[in-house]
Amino acid sequence: MTFRGFIAVDVPESPALDQLAADLRRASPSLRVVDTGQVHLTVKFLGETEEGLIPEIVTTIREATAGVPPFEIRVRGTGAFPSLGRMNVIWVGVEGAEPIAKIADSLEAALEALGFPREGRPWKAHVTLARVKGRSDLDRVRRILESQASDLFGTHTVDAVHLKKSVLTPQGARYSVVETVRLGS
Repeated sequence: MTFRGFIAVDVPESPALDQLAADLRRASPSLRVVDTGQVHLTVKFLGETEEGLIPEIVTTIREATAGVPPFEIRVRGTGAFPSLGRMNVIWVGVEGAEPIAKIADSLEAALEALGFPREGRPWKAHVTLARVKGRSDLDRVRRILESQASDLFGTHTVDAVHLKKSVLTPQGARYSVVETVRLGS
């Protein structure tokens, strides 16, 4: 049996993030905005994952996080991939995520041995807030992103890394935790 897997760090809801999501929802019908109760920082997308590999994946996460104590991140700034001119993904930035970058780098090598291909581009700390599904009313979206390009949306202590499952539904993806590895343990 397989599931759509990924490794992530949770980013809790905040009033500022909730407000940004609400503003984006109102700005354009072309956006599919993520439920802020489900936002996370993806460390590594796995894709189709055999349930039998869960113990090995969790061991890999434990090894990659060994010696990393809990740390603070700041959710700050907005933007879009590949650019504001041609938006596919709308994101909020994450500062202080260097420990996650090291974990991601370590996971890339170890997970390749389990059959998960390396990511083609360097890991970038960001939280996906919306996906662009059309091309209407994007000027309003651009104005919102430009006006909040350096705003702080909250701070958070990262104390765990999760192996998660993603189930795609007509209302968007639904995520659940398969296993949790605590930092500093």
